[in-house]
Amino acid sequence: MPYEVRGGIALQDSQLWPFVQAMQRLELDCFGAQVHQYKLEIKGSTLLDRKRFKFARQAEPLEPDARRKYCRGFLTKGLEHKPPIREEFTAYGQACLEMARGTFQLLRDHRAVLFASVIPCRAQKPQQAHIHELLRKDHVFLLERFFYFLETERQHGLLVMDEVEKSADRKFVRQLEAYFMKTATGRYRTAWIVPTPFFVSSDMTYPVQAADLCIYCLNWGFRLPSQGMDAPKRDEIGDEFGPWLNQLQFAGQGEKNGSVFRCWGIVYVPNPYAPGRM
Repeated sequence: MPYEVRGGIALQDSQLWPFVQAMQRLELDCFGAQVHQYKLEIKGSTLLDRKRFKFARQAEPLEPDARRKYCRGFLTKGLEHKPPIREEFTAYGQACLEMARGTFQLLRDHRAVLFASVIPCRAQKPQQAHIHELLRKDHVFLLERFFYFLETERQHGLLVMDEVEKSADRKFVRQLEAYFMKTATGRYRTAWIVPTPFFVSSDMTYPVQAADLCIYCLNWGFRLPSQGMDAPKRDEIGDEFGPWLNQLQFAGQGEKNGSVFRCWGIVYVPNPYAPGRM
């Protein structure tokens, strides 16, 4: 991946269950089945891999019933380790793209807000021991934007995170606890952010899967060249999904040392270990 991105979407609690139900209907409409039953997961790399675009372009858009029929054939043969036929490859590629497009539409319809912090993959961690116990700067900026959003909405926010690996998750929780308990800024932001995160398995959690799709599209299709974010991108993702990212990202005001400034949900941090704000 061109960058390391941590981020997610904010959904109001009243929108959560309607969003999940809408995602379930969208999945059945696109694939004709729930893909987790075939040991697959709805995520950015599944839906928008380069091969999916290639498969989708093999033929004109299929009729929905035909697409679902061929998709089920593709998924079943995947479990059986049998080679799909051309029509099944085409149907699966088109279904993946339709799922991605539909997910962004549902995020908009359910008033989701996007937040993400981006750093270069080449960023090198200093050797100082205390660095390992500190929350990285890009993570702090991510929480900062989330706080500004919650403050504007006058609502409390939970942190629901995708499980990665237990030791890594525990380490991140320790860093979060240190930030929220041992720094003045962190303690101040607990006014709106509930400082204890919840971890869930993404393969059964539609909002986390939708967030993964947003992050994948951001990684490959969103750039801030004026800030030095200029890694190569995939035009097929940037052209179609870049405008969605712009539309969904948080746009508001922040405050620092008495000064008010314009801020956005997507922030690029060239060096997450450098002193100062950037």
